[in-house]
Amino acid sequence: MKSPAFIRRLFAPAANAESKADRHTRRTVSLCHALLSERGEASGAALAREALAAYRLISGPALTAFFDVLAAEFSPDPKAVEAAADAYLQDESPAKLIRLQHVVEAPRQELFRRLNLASGGTAALVEMRRRLLHDIKSHPQWAGIDADLAHLLGSWFNRGFLTLQRIDWRTPALVLEKLMEYEAVHEIQGWPDLRRRLASDRRCFAFFHPALPDEPIIFIEVALTKGMSEKVQPLLDPDSPVVDPSGADAAIFYSITNCQEGLRGISFGNFLIKQVAEDLGREFPRLKTFATLSPIPGFRKWLTETAASTAELAELAGVLSKADWFDELGPESGVRTELMRLCAYYLQHAKHEMGNEPADSVARFHLGNGARMERINWLADSSKTGMARSAGLMVNYVYRLKDVERNHEAYANKHVVVASPGLALLARESLPARLKSKRKA
Repeated sequence: MKSPAFIRRLFAPAANAESKADRHTRRTVSLCHALLSERGEASGAALAREALAAYRLISGPALTAFFDVLAAEFSPDPKAVEAAADAYLQDESPAKLIRLQHVVEAPRQELFRRLNLASGGTAALVEMRRRLLHDIKSHPQWAGIDADLAHLLGSWFNRGFLTLQRIDWRTPALVLEKLMEYEAVHEIQGWPDLRRRLASDRRCFAFFHPALPDEPIIFIEVALTKGMSEKVQPLLDPDSPVVDPSGADAAIFYSITNCQEGLRGISFGNFLIKQVAEDLGREFPRLKTFATLSPIPGFRKWLTETAASTAELAELAGVLSKADWFDELGPESGVRTELMRLCAYYLQHAKHEMGNEPADSVARFHLGNGARMERINWLADSSKTGMARSAGLMVNYVYRLKDVERNHEAYANKHVVVASPGLALLARESLPARLKSKRKA
């Protein structure tokens, strides 16, 4: 496969004007080729360290050129693939199949495996995929690199290699600082806030991997409460009183954060939630409810787009467009009822642009893990972010351990949105559902 012209220029004999970035890229690619041709394990590890050191020095256009070379020069040989496929079609023997599998695998997969021989190699490859994903939409030719990295990282980070650890105030400060840095659902406002989230009526658990000992892979924050929480601000208040957790009957998962962007698409949440629920159930036998209090990040955006094409929603959209819309609602306003109905419809019936799954990313996550969509809560997140993304609404997803597998199978096989009767009724009463019924009548 021929490289693009600018790549050929990059690896032509160096001119006096050659930049330092170009030299770093040339050196990195040369070391990668050398690493693939190396046979000795000791010398291979040394070359891997050298190649990673060179790779870490490239950025900007030089990084783009490096990824383009990975796509062009470290991909399978089309002619070899065609020949092996034809040979297998003529003789479907194990030997021919093994040969076909060998030539179909991109040489860069073996390159990544050899880079992983170096100390810190796994972390470097996770970071490489993060950098790749940052610009992949404008470089579709990198899709093969992403697929290869995702395949290897999915194997290296499977559940068998992960350890679950409880995070508390005795956890090393380095890890606690990472929690504050990574928290993506409800920002941690300094050390007093973090300390309250780690108090005796709270729990925090994280998955760790041996290759990244001080880097949480994913973590979950839990509040031990009486009853299923309907508002998040009391759970986040750093000055709230600490209660005796032995009297709790509900565990509320109020924040789940994937920490490593380079592991995007590799699912850990299902294992995390199940194991945390089981561990909490053993520690607190009185716990009967395991539920989330989850954001609905796409609701306002969907509502704005829907209102633009639905005249009947124009008035509601006008109300919500005002900065102080909530303060202007009168006691007899029907906005609350209609918003709750629209949100229920959005969660159950709005579809993701890529297929038949729900439009809401959080819904996809929890339904895919086997939860039931239970209840929508009014003004559950009154923060600026909560009002902007979902008009303050939040939803409880309930994890009933005896139903998780059945719900998961229904969603995975048929994209069934398992919802409570009350939430399903709200969706049926919504304006879009009523309009759809009129069109069918």
